[in-house]
Amino acid sequence: MAYTNVKETFDKMPTVFDATKAQGINAVVQYVIDGVGGGNWFIELKGGNCRIEEGTHDSPKVTITMNAGTWLALVNQEISGMQAFMGGKLKATGDTMLAQKIPLIFPL
Repeated sequence: MAYTNVKETFDKMPTVFDATKAQGINAVVQYVIDGVGGGNWFIELKGGNCRIEEGTHDSPKVTITMNAGTWLALVNQEISGMQAFMGGKLKATGDTMLAQKIPLIFPL
């Protein structure tokens, strides 16, 4: 199933959460999705659990910024995170190693 809506992807993330891949991670990941249908969401990983909320967090460990089209291409596996980053379509500020783990923790 191809995703066509950014909010739907963040709503789906708790159902695909792989707690085994999140073990030992205590951090907040902030997403800033620009453009039509975008928004701000944060993921709090703590104690093998996750909490995903719409909005912004005061102290994320990494902030990932891209437009809605790039986000949908990522979750639909039409582009890799590395391709998006190298092409200037995705920016990560902070702990980029944590950012690289997110697709393993949330296999959409």
